[in-house]
Amino acid sequence: MRFCDEIRQICFDIHKYPGPGFLEKIYENALKHRLGKAGYEVASQVRMAIQDEDGSPIGEHFADLVIDHFLIVEIKACKTLADEHLAQIFGYLRASRLKHGLLVNFGAEKLQIRKFVWNKK
Repeated sequence: MRFCDEIRQICFDIHKYPGPGFLEKIYENALKHRLGKAGYEVASQVRMAIQDEDGSPIGEHFADLVIDHFLIVEIKACKTLADEHLAQIFGYLRASRLKHGLLVNFGAEKLQIRKFVWNKK
């Protein structure tokens, strides 16, 4: 099974149990736990320094999960995904210089997963 397909399946399993209705942190913990059991290296609340165009630090964000130093996962627990969630995952991809991201919403009746690939051009 491919990398993202396996992660998607784990997300679907979490959406079944514990299911919708919890805060994001519950899903973050569940996903980190299950991915770790599956053999992935998972870091949570990964600090991302935000810099101005001249390289000056202007702030920081924290990505929910980074898997195998390759994929950012941003977790939501809301009714539906919105444009600001898309902007957030793209911001994390730019700041981290990672290419791949997943936006996962556990709060909807039907699990929502969107994959993104950052193209620097």
